[in-house]
Amino acid sequence: MRVRATLVGSTALLLTAALAGPAVAASGSHSGGGHSATREAIEAAVEAGVPGVTATARDTHGTWSTTAGVGDLRTGGHRSAADRYRVGSITKTFVATVLLQLEAEGRLSLDDKVDRWLPGVVRGHGHDGRHITVRRLLNHTSGIYDYTSDDDFARAHFLKDGFFRHRYDTLTPGALVAIAMRHEPEFAPGTSWSYSNTNYVLAGMVIEKVTGRSYATEITRRVIDPLHLTATSVPGTRVTVPRPSSRAYSKLAETATGPTYDVTALNPSLASSAGEMISDSADLDRFYSALLRGKLLPAHQLKEMKTTVKIDGVPNVRYGLGLMDTTLTCGVHVWGHDGGIHGSTSSAVTTADGRHSLALNFNADWTGEPAPVIEREFC
Repeated sequence: MRVRATLVGSTALLLTAALAGPAVAASGSHSGGGHSATREAIEAAVEAGVPGVTATARDTHGTWSTTAGVGDLRTGGHRSAADRYRVGSITKTFVATVLLQLEAEGRLSLDDKVDRWLPGVVRGHGHDGRHITVRRLLNHTSGIYDYTSDDDFARAHFLKDGFFRHRYDTLTPGALVAIAMRHEPEFAPGTSWSYSNTNYVLAGMVIEKVTGRSYATEITRRVIDPLHLTATSVPGTRVTVPRPSSRAYSKLAETATGPTYDVTALNPSLASSAGEMISDSADLDRFYSALLRGKLLPAHQLKEMKTTVKIDGVPNVRYGLGLMDTTLTCGVHVWGHDGGIHGSTSSAVTTADGRHSLALNFNADWTGEPAPVIEREFC
């Protein structure tokens, strides 16, 4: 899930060293190659204001994990390499994978119109599901309005007073789509690109329509269980994060200033199939490595997933079907996704051959970006 940049993004804010904490721990079976530059970038993120970081990398030498900072500002407890955390929009890659599996099975086509599966759902103020394909949902070229950009929704869920009143509310996928339908589309389908969480709420609804089972059930039986992702779950309306886990922090303000609030407990139905999942770094490494190595999709569907469109204003990133292709400054391409939700900023990427993966999480949503850590790991 991605929300307004003023609420979850890159605004810099320094925390005191006492809050951030200097502790760094490393563990794992890595026997060569070295990750000292990655560790330095993680330490720098903590020095710049991120309360705590956890990261795990996998490559041909083995597995390496590190943590920095704190997982609990009140007690000073450290983060764990095994921390579960809310992964936000990384959920989108799981959803797209299931839809591509269904296409491979002949149960739908990515060129089906949304209205075929969800008749009348995408309608109003210029939206029309009869002219939008499932493919355009997955690569964000549908033009459908992003429900998280709605002012009333933002006040109710991203700002302090609204968040504490509504943090345990249950929101249905239909209700989230209805919010988007109150607005005009961003553009005509296929004429531009704009990130919209509504696309993936609809994608989850399509999965349920095609299979007769929830998108959560399909992700579990098709991806989580076969890959033995024991730290990964689709929580639905469960408000807690399984242990081991750290606390999650937000400013809950239009600007990245003021008090810091513990936002660990919330009802993730506000993100639905656009961003509700929970995982840890080791599981995310395993997932993206398996995906890019062709363990989850036939060659044709993986090629479709990796067929990208440009993102205006971001020349080094292109978007496929729930998968981003990022060109690093050293020319290396990494495939994966970022994820942001209350108190959590995450990224998980792997090389095209799936042999070198990195996943990491910041337990805050107002400061720091994972990009510098990724650069140091792969370049």
